[in-house]
Amino acid sequence: MTCIFGCDIFEGNRKSILVSENKNMSRLRQEILRAFLETGDILSGEGLSKRFGVSRSSIWKHIQGLRDQGYQILSCPKLGYRLVVRPDGLLPAEIRAGLSTKIIGKEILHFKEISSTNDLGLKLARQGYPEGTLIIAECQSCGRGRLGRSWISPEGGIYLSLILRPQASPDLVPFLILLAGVAVAKGIRKILNLPLLLKWPNDLLINGKKVSGILTEMEAELDKVNFTVVGIGINVNVRADQLPERPDYPAISLMVEMGREVDRRPLLQEILLAIEDGYLEFKAGNYTSILEAYRELDGILGKKAKIKTLQGVIEGEAEGIEKDGALRLRLSNGRVKRIRSGEVIL
Repeated sequence: MTCIFGCDIFEGNRKSILVSENKNMSRLRQEILRAFLETGDILSGEGLSKRFGVSRSSIWKHIQGLRDQGYQILSCPKLGYRLVVRPDGLLPAEIRAGLSTKIIGKEILHFKEISSTNDLGLKLARQGYPEGTLIIAECQSCGRGRLGRSWISPEGGIYLSLILRPQASPDLVPFLILLAGVAVAKGIRKILNLPLLLKWPNDLLINGKKVSGILTEMEAELDKVNFTVVGIGINVNVRADQLPERPDYPAISLMVEMGREVDRRPLLQEILLAIEDGYLEFKAGNYTSILEAYRELDGILGKKAKIKTLQGVIEGEAEGIEKDGALRLRLSNGRVKRIRSGEVIL
């Protein structure tokens, strides 16, 4: 079964071909880029040719390919090539440079544009892609949020999905939602020092405005999760006029809040590292530490709230989350209601 907490991408062989092309680009081009990032100095065409076992003309072709992607690479006569300017892209080599994770980002697939990273993540998970596979896109044409809502995904944001294979029972999956939210919050707080808080179950707010959301989907048996796909969308360098207009639930981007563009690479790396830290706690059965981390960032604790559920709207005061991740709501009659799924409106 497929469970969702919270348009097809490619058809038939075309999907497999595009994923294969994305992986193979080029592996060589990504390795050349990684060599530039690691050395920070001039690299000779002859040296690159010997290092990767290809002709110098092939090296030149991939250098041109990197230039086409926005990398400014100078040709230094009789010396080689020097990387002088990097675009604000999230290519695999850029992400891996300095990333110290062991699980998350084991495989990275990057797309300039895709309909939905989660849709592709589900398909690749069924094909057996390994745990930690990261699918990332510069923009999405059909991004999805919880409850069937669309997620507006223009260029400049961070839109990613992670394939996880937790070997856990389905009732523990809510902890993955919580740890993902905590990881995004920690990453943004550490890199940008913004007062970001969590709104149960999966939204992240800055001064009451939504900056990020999480969609977790899984396929499972009755007693075992086969895999989960954790989708994360963050409004990073998104202009105010590109944000969705919902008077009852305003959105914001990190760029709008900071008054400047944000370097997405270190932010993404910090978030991925925080996800891995939380996921290792999850795999070790340390659910209490995940709950404690969430409670420290709980943005609705003690506030009056309306909860939209399938059964209707419930009003009360949020008293935090319980040990299974459910929201504890104090009703006007003094009774306590446990909410397992719903949308909080403050």
